[in-house]
Amino acid sequence: QVQLVESGGGLVQAGGSLRLSCAASGSIFSINTMCWYRQVPGKQRELVAAIASGGNTNYADSVQGRFTISRDNAKNTVYLQMHSLKPEDTSVYYCNADMRASGSFYSYDYWGQGTQVTVSS
Repeated sequence: QVQLVESGGGLVQAGGSLRLSCAASGSIFSINTMCWYRQVPGKQRELVAAIASGGNTNYADSVQGRFTISRDNAKNTVYLQMHSLKPEDTSVYYCNADMRASGSFYSYDYWGQGTQVTVSS
């Protein structure tokens, strides 16, 4: 009933920009921290950026200064604005959210299906 759906991935040239979106839907009581992860084949999924419900943010060193995470609580949506993209940013990007479903007294980590970002050189 509760799910996350990413969008906005695609092919961009090195140095370009792209904005990813992730919308939560379903019967949601509350959303706490929302995050973006990325994963390439053969490697572990890594945290790219996180944003708390109050707006505090955290970024991986590799994207600091280039990526910006934001959220629109009215739309239950988190965004990842990516600038100065590098070929090494190529990955499947996954949305993650700590959410409490309606009728539940606890929260889960929910994951989106992933969206492909490819940066060409």
